[in-house]
Amino acid sequence: MHTSDYRIYFHRLSWLIVLSVVFLLTAGTPVNRRQEEPTDGFVPGENCPIQTHYAPGEIPRLNEAAEHTARATLDALAKIPPEERTFDNTFIAFDRIMTDYADAVLPLCLMGNVYPDAGIAAEGMSCEESSSVFSTGVYTRRDLYDVLREQTPRTPEESRLYDVTIREFEKNGLKLSEESLTKVRELKTALSGRETRYSANLNNDTTTLEFTADDLKGIPASSMATFEKTPQGTCLVTMKYPDYLAVMTYAKMSGTRMRMYEAYNNRQADTNTALLEEAIVLRQNIASELGYATWADYKIDGRMAGDTATVMEFLTAMQEPLKEKYRDEMANLLSIKQRLEPVATAVSPWDVAYLHEIQKKEQYAYDEEEVREYFPVDTVLQGLFDTYGTLFGIRFSEIKDAPVWSPDVRLYEVNNLAENDRIGYLYLDLYPREGKYGHFCAAEVINGRQKDGTYTVPVMAIIGNFRKPEEGRPSLLTINEIETLFHEAGHAMHYLLTTAPYGTLSGFSVEWDFVETPSQTLEEWVWDPEVLESISGHYTNPSEKIPSDLRDRIIAAQDVGMGSLYSRLLLNSLEDMRFHIATVPVDVTEVWYQIYEDIMGTRPLPGTHQPASFGHLMGGYDAGYYGYLWSKVYAFNIVNAFKETGMTNPTLGKKFRDEILSKGNMEEGMVLLERFLGREPGAEALYEHLGIPMPSDETLPKEQKNR
Repeated sequence: MHTSDYRIYFHRLSWLIVLSVVFLLTAGTPVNRRQEEPTDGFVPGENCPIQTHYAPGEIPRLNEAAEHTARATLDALAKIPPEERTFDNTFIAFDRIMTDYADAVLPLCLMGNVYPDAGIAAEGMSCEESSSVFSTGVYTRRDLYDVLREQTPRTPEESRLYDVTIREFEKNGLKLSEESLTKVRELKTALSGRETRYSANLNNDTTTLEFTADDLKGIPASSMATFEKTPQGTCLVTMKYPDYLAVMTYAKMSGTRMRMYEAYNNRQADTNTALLEEAIVLRQNIASELGYATWADYKIDGRMAGDTATVMEFLTAMQEPLKEKYRDEMANLLSIKQRLEPVATAVSPWDVAYLHEIQKKEQYAYDEEEVREYFPVDTVLQGLFDTYGTLFGIRFSEIKDAPVWSPDVRLYEVNNLAENDRIGYLYLDLYPREGKYGHFCAAEVINGRQKDGTYTVPVMAIIGNFRKPEEGRPSLLTINEIETLFHEAGHAMHYLLTTAPYGTLSGFSVEWDFVETPSQTLEEWVWDPEVLESISGHYTNPSEKIPSDLRDRIIAAQDVGMGSLYSRLLLNSLEDMRFHIATVPVDVTEVWYQIYEDIMGTRPLPGTHQPASFGHLMGGYDAGYYGYLWSKVYAFNIVNAFKETGMTNPTLGKKFRDEILSKGNMEEGMVLLERFLGREPGAEALYEHLGIPMPSDETLPKEQKNR
């Protein structure tokens, strides 16, 4: 998810960090309505840190009240006489007002993506759009800007708050004429509407295909049991993650996989393609008004990469080495396919996950169904909690019978081990249902910050879409799903372990191309032999750990599909950049076709419209998707430091917590990295992980050179 510029405070989907579920390409549960009357008087308690049930019309009322309160207090701030202004009653007050507002509306925005009642979920999505418009309005107020910029920070911490806040105002146009500022405000409001509608369309997508049993040969019985059956005995298969992955990985009939691939890449094709193209034009106009050549130049200004040219140098440097790895991988898969289809001359996109599964069976003697039996979700969760608990000196405790928005949801309290003090709450919403956000993300809900002499307790939610428990079997996870869970929990650690004093700088409100660093670091713990064994336990006998030989074969097979995975990351990064370095209207489908052919060597399936479901581009990662690859450089530098001393070394874990995870945006990401590593991070760690040759220093941006 997010947001992971990461949040440039309260821009579109500021609460959401989305995981790139690239290995995907490879009936709703009714809510137990405990409250039917309006609950505007909700007071958080120890077992319910946020309101989780809403009556119709309540979310709009709460949102309006939050905006009214924030607007009134901001108006009062702007009217403080010059002789009475201090840093405390202007800057510190502004941070408090904006964080109070965020804490009021972020839970409402969350409901727009998870609430089981469609009408109330729609109200939450409207709140999300409203919050983005409100934020734009705040950061384009000249009276506030004039008051704030005249203040003088007294400490390094206040200087950081000053610099980040003033920069946000100025990036919203406060150096422009009033006419241009008004135009920027109007354009950003129009943009927010298109982004919200695009995301709502995907959340509410109901694309379903009908297949016969013969069409679905090869798919495990456990997955077949989850498909809805028609009176005629056929199966209805949705585009939700568990259904899609099961078909793409196991269906023997190529035609079945092709139909799924085509439908998946055509979700909301007509509506969302238009919304994205309109958004790109609006972004171009906003950038032009703000004095930037392109939207990418505007967004990347102030991030770790610094400028568009540096991003393109980084992506271009990876292109040829990755192409070679991908070509070798496809050659191996083609040899497998030709044993099945002797006349085959190429591997199609819908073949990749299926052939990779065969490769793992043949080369490493295991299949995912066998592996899943050792990883029931509760066992994995407890293993994850134990691992992160050891690293960071914390404990996770489930709060039983906590009020939640759906019966599937669970709430955990997070405490420091040493002092036993509560440091955060974590909601887990791990199974698909109708109308829910369809992939995986970490969502900020309540900010950590210093307030009234105490530190407020942050609240975070992880949204997932694992297969639901079956009759007689719990939800069983694949290795990729476990890695995803560790990734999202890494975002949660970044958010919950914050000690930043200011709400607008706490948690993962860091540079957008740094925000994925903690999550992509901590996902690598899955591949440590001791950790992988510790989080396992057969679903019929939790004390039965995964056999060591199977564990080692899983780890040895980690490279299977890596060429496809990273080529997809590169493809999507270049697609995003091409969209946002343009200065004229973009045919997003044609641009995607061109880049796909350049990276993958073939044209995509005719008639597909992948940009219509590339949710990142309308959820905060516009001109920022490159951050997944960029931050992997930092992640593997950190991982290598742990490998030297042990992946569960609590001393290094404490250092990671204290020097990176807790800091929020109180210092630049590179400062944090250099302090933790004792040196500048270089790109060689990523290239070594991929097993591809390191380009010469002349082809790398200075930020990524071999150190």
